[in-house]
Amino acid sequence: MTPPENRGHPPATARSRPAAVTADDPRYETAIRCGFNQRFVSDAASICFPTSTGEVITAVGDAVAKGQRVTVRSGGHGYEGTGPAERGVLLDLSTMTEVDFDPARRAFSMQPGAKVGDAYRTLYKRWGVTVPAGEGTEVCLGGHLVGGGFGPLSRRYGAIVDYLCAVEVVVVDESGTASAVVATDDPADPHHDLWWAHTGGGGGNFGVVTRYWLRSPGATSTDPRELLPRAPVRWRNGHLVWSWETMTESAFARIMRNYASWFERNSAPGARETDLTAFFCATHRSGGVFVVGSLIDDDIPGARELTNEFFDAVTDGVDVEPTARTDNEVVSWLYFFTHSNRGDHTGLGGSRFKLKSAYLRKGYTAKQIAAAYRHLTTEEPRSIYFMFIGYGGQVNAVPPDATAAVQRSSVLKGSFLSSWWDPEEDGRHIANLRALYRDIYADTGGVPVPDERNEGAYINYPDRDLADPRWNTSGVPWSTLYYGANYPRLQRVKQRYDPRDEFRHCLSIELPGSPA
Repeated sequence: MTPPENRGHPPATARSRPAAVTADDPRYETAIRCGFNQRFVSDAASICFPTSTGEVITAVGDAVAKGQRVTVRSGGHGYEGTGPAERGVLLDLSTMTEVDFDPARRAFSMQPGAKVGDAYRTLYKRWGVTVPAGEGTEVCLGGHLVGGGFGPLSRRYGAIVDYLCAVEVVVVDESGTASAVVATDDPADPHHDLWWAHTGGGGGNFGVVTRYWLRSPGATSTDPRELLPRAPVRWRNGHLVWSWETMTESAFARIMRNYASWFERNSAPGARETDLTAFFCATHRSGGVFVVGSLIDDDIPGARELTNEFFDAVTDGVDVEPTARTDNEVVSWLYFFTHSNRGDHTGLGGSRFKLKSAYLRKGYTAKQIAAAYRHLTTEEPRSIYFMFIGYGGQVNAVPPDATAAVQRSSVLKGSFLSSWWDPEEDGRHIANLRALYRDIYADTGGVPVPDERNEGAYINYPDRDLADPRWNTSGVPWSTLYYGANYPRLQRVKQRYDPRDEFRHCLSIELPGSPA
């Protein structure tokens, strides 16, 4: 009898092989450089473009049989690369883009190459629903979802992994045989742990995701319009803008404290204020301004009033007036979520990046704010984006062990980014960002060690420095920063579904017993 997880997939001998590009093909140089962060260019000997689960099984099986390493790319937005491909095979899943409704599972089926923006469009236009995914419309779901993706609706609706009810993964067993497994959220499913590992365990760890199924937790309807959250219709944005020319250190500190304090007070699941999210974004003073922005579904009663309550709280006691305060930028929700946040290289100021992250249970101390101010106001211009995004709310209604995404008590998510164009400037920009992060977290070994104020780091913003004792002097391993107490279970899933460690990268889940 055919195992349930393999039904619908023909025997390997009957499967077609995916289109492939090798170094002697004129398309190779373009295909190999499709990753968003141009600091990392794969050295794979070939790039395969599968269009089906069967073709993924064939490509993985062929590579394993030849002793070639397999690396995986969906949208190419992994900021730290995957490490050397060792002249192996790069699976590019960007042609697997289907977003549809599966009546048999009463769930929405999404392939890993589907872009976040395309998922928003399809779900909205066909069914009027949405998911709490991110703002980067060109990011693909393959890595975004498995890493615990979040976005402007997460305070209201939770993390996107909270809607994952099944996942199809191509795995490799001890004998080197590749096969597809469907794992579900049903605790009685023998592959339930594999489903759990894909609710925040990070990409490239257990196999190749070929399909996700999403549905609201506890939903029982057969009507697709009732199986995911209703999408907003109108979206209200507001901004507070300050010029660095008039900013003082005391005003900067007050703004940061006010901003964080509002989220500390207003992030309980179900609270009225969780309908609003916001961001704090300061560039280096050479960039001219820094901004606090708010985002809210404008069809919620009192949306404008809540926006101004938030702005009043942020500006309370600040003795430097903002150069602009707006609360009336109302646009179509679909327009905002699919056209306004492409996040291309020009908008970010470069094609080369370094990114760091942190989860915050509480705002920064006076010492941390002073360190940030010092780095943002150096005489030497620097490329720095210093950001804090509203979090918590419905995300924190889920127990930390219910999904692999362990961070369920934070109210802010920190993002520290540097971007530039010239490869000759790599060393300078990376050093500046490392110094900022190290000094902010100086009291915890240069990293956000989980404690009463911190809750670790975000695996979708991978940072190999966390595994480097030169930059992480805390004695706390990188795996704890990303996965906390969930890491041993993730290792057990790794042992069962990737016992040969075929799927690995610079921050991949380690097999049990691996050297630290």
